[in-house]
Amino acid sequence: MKDKLNSINVVAVGVSGRGKGMLRRLLPMEDVNIVGISDLYEDRMEEAAALVEEARGVKPVLKRDYRELLEMDGVDAVMTAASWTAHARICLDAMNAGKYVGTEVGGATSIEECWELVRTSERTGMPCMMLENCCYGRPEMAVLNMISKGMFGELIHAEGGYRHDLRDEVCMGRENRHYRLANYLNRTGDVYPTHELGPIAKYLGINRGNRMVSLSSMASKARGAAAWVAQHKPDDEYLKGREFALGDIVVTNIKCAHGEVITLYHDTTLPRPYSRGNLLQGTKGIWMEDKQGVYFDGVSPKPHEWESIEKYYKRYDHPLWKKYIREGVKEGHGGMDHLVLRGFVNAVKKQIQTPIDVYDTASWMAITTLSEDSVNMGGLPVAIPDFTNGRWIEREPSPDTPFNLDRVCRAAYL
Repeated sequence: MKDKLNSINVVAVGVSGRGKGMLRRLLPMEDVNIVGISDLYEDRMEEAAALVEEARGVKPVLKRDYRELLEMDGVDAVMTAASWTAHARICLDAMNAGKYVGTEVGGATSIEECWELVRTSERTGMPCMMLENCCYGRPEMAVLNMISKGMFGELIHAEGGYRHDLRDEVCMGRENRHYRLANYLNRTGDVYPTHELGPIAKYLGINRGNRMVSLSSMASKARGAAAWVAQHKPDDEYLKGREFALGDIVVTNIKCAHGEVITLYHDTTLPRPYSRGNLLQGTKGIWMEDKQGVYFDGVSPKPHEWESIEKYYKRYDHPLWKKYIREGVKEGHGGMDHLVLRGFVNAVKKQIQTPIDVYDTASWMAITTLSEDSVNMGGLPVAIPDFTNGRWIEREPSPDTPFNLDRVCRAAYL
């Protein structure tokens, strides 16, 4: 890898809603230069370029074919918020061009894609980081700190989900040129597992002393999206009478090497308020996001009664969040968007491994295609590949940085 960098030059691939949001978070960072932008739609490229030009006074290079941007001199990293099914190809091309790559969330379409990501990263030495922002949420990081202090005892069970009413976004996909619609019409499984799985995987030491070994998924019937179409778009000739493949509720159970069980939910086509439904349970305590509550055996003041997790922030806030609050929390999903991007930028600048590495990226992405297999076989268990090829048992430590998610690097804050 190169020497440390004072600033980095970034190419942004895919600049629709999420991609433009990513640009808005990056542009205030003085050590990040957006030198190239790619999208399949000219209007989106021009809108994104205008944001950059307004903030920095320089218009980036625009190319519909992102591979042309990879040939530019001085590009250090690629960040993609393109469609789910395009992520892997973009990551592979970026690594083969010798660039760090950060990819927005979304699952893989095949296990071969995941293996190709791993093998390409190993061969080229270039990191591939899933930009899973929920790993950097305040409660998630406080829980990570509590685990390090032994508050939960031995971890036994974890739950989480992507539980969010997206019927209008899904069913307006053609008008808004959004890829989610095509996936919902054609695929059934957990197509968006990483918001909940990312933090859980870090809690349980997945790929570092532990791993996911098998999963089983079941999907309900699909009625929510079609009912929304019938009520709100009855004259839509494309969607009228269409059957959606993706079940309204998809439940996935994952068994880990050391006996823990993870339960994931995908729930986006029925009426409900937003929730990631986080739950972590150990021999000494439990955290339940939807109650904003925790209970610790022998510590909580009243037996069998929840208490607010906020009571524990003063003592157990993660050091990264303590520093973040002092300096001023930025906009973007409660502040976590800024932190995940800074974790990536910090790794590129220091030319070190990213806090979410290619083994994390591949194993989290793989849940989608494996859950599809299980659903289509009536819920039969499916083996989860070991993308580390056995190195999960004993791996080299990840870099000591404030953004580390494998452990709390207290020395990094001194």
